[in-house]
Amino acid sequence: MTNANEKVRVRFAPSPTGYLHIGGVRTALFNWLFARHHKGTFILRIEDTDRSRSTEESIQAILDGMRWLGLDWDEGPVCQMDRLDLYKEHADRLLKKGAAYLCTCTPEELETRRKEAQAKKLIPRYDGRCRERKGPAPDRPAAVRFKAPQIGQTVVEDLVKGRVRFDNAQLDDLIMLRSDGVPTYNFGVVVDDSLMEITHVIRGDDHLNNTPRQIQIYHALGYPLPKFAHLSMILGPDKSRLSKRHGATSVTEYHEQGYLPEALINYLARLGWSHGDQEVFSREELIEKFSLDRITSSSAVFNPEKLLWLNGHYIHQAESFRLAGLLKPFLAGQGLSAEAINEGILDKVITAVKARSRTLVELAQGATYFFKDEVSFDEPARVKFLTPEIRSVLIELVDRLSASASFAPMELEKRFKEVLEQKGMKLSQLAQPVRVALTGRTVSPGIYEVMEILGRDRSLARLKKAIDLIPTDIAK
Repeated sequence: MTNANEKVRVRFAPSPTGYLHIGGVRTALFNWLFARHHKGTFILRIEDTDRSRSTEESIQAILDGMRWLGLDWDEGPVCQMDRLDLYKEHADRLLKKGAAYLCTCTPEELETRRKEAQAKKLIPRYDGRCRERKGPAPDRPAAVRFKAPQIGQTVVEDLVKGRVRFDNAQLDDLIMLRSDGVPTYNFGVVVDDSLMEITHVIRGDDHLNNTPRQIQIYHALGYPLPKFAHLSMILGPDKSRLSKRHGATSVTEYHEQGYLPEALINYLARLGWSHGDQEVFSREELIEKFSLDRITSSSAVFNPEKLLWLNGHYIHQAESFRLAGLLKPFLAGQGLSAEAINEGILDKVITAVKARSRTLVELAQGATYFFKDEVSFDEPARVKFLTPEIRSVLIELVDRLSASASFAPMELEKRFKEVLEQKGMKLSQLAQPVRVALTGRTVSPGIYEVMEILGRDRSLARLKKAIDLIPTDIAK
């Protein structure tokens, strides 16, 4: 893959025509891991030559997504639109040596010929009518086309796919430089990768068919070839190409849904790469173990449930003080103001709730009742557990708790047992009504833990409020 004296240089080169999607993140991650493993250089290049679709908002979203994931770059970001002089210089070089030519065919003419070829069941390709033009172009806009070899084969030695052969007869003379001076993808990427001394091009296999064209341009310019590694696409659970209908596809969405960056990094690293049967990797382990020869050539299937499980694992393992900082925007999403969040109990709340949470959204939902003044009852839970039959039991519990000198879990457990023995009840028969009274729901951390965090005054106030809501008449 690499030799000892080779200094690895790789790049991630997204187009800023939308948000950073999952496939792009995996490509960035594999490049980043490869660079970090070999102590090489990771470059961020923004391929913004699609001027009708590229936006500053998308560039910012890419940068924000990369930073959130911790995929730091060593050089860049470099934007292609700032390098137009370089592409013109290289196009002129190929024109002078006869490896390129000026083409004055209009888009309308090219479209007409494309339709004619389709009608004849031929592969639509440029017919070469400007290929042998001599001298300057007529007084009309001209693009620069590459004069591609028309016989033989171009071979791609791919580190993932193996050897792939392409018949040159199937590759037409591509446009390198449009009439407005903006490069096409296949030309711009060769110039940039050459000047940036990229040693390994690691990208999605949707670019595999572009590679023979690029190899021909490398040869024409006299630049050495990088090594190529094309990653298979990511499929949805139904084995079709991953798309919006399979759920979130952009980094921004996963951030907003409460995923941790380390969970997404860990999961995407395992999409098409493996190290034995290990599933959970720290960032340091990924850097240490990553290699291109462990990338599979078959498509990877995206499993949202597995990602959710992995995210839950990282939330359970995370320090509560770290989660506290991450959680506040999600608590705000639950309608809590900054003033309503009691910083004194926040760490305790997170420690209590995180074991049942798979995302920061779930963590916020499970923590909200600790900070709200009023309990919001789940109506079916209220009807089922706050019944006339339990009213007298709750009154007895409140009396005993009010007289208790401590609100520590052991003391709370003692008072509960006293009531249970007096009433001849099981713990579950009392704990669930108390849980609903305190939290409004049937699922929470341990009841003594909840009461300790809420404290004496708030716990007793909520129990009394629940008692007041219960009808006094027992249905006959």
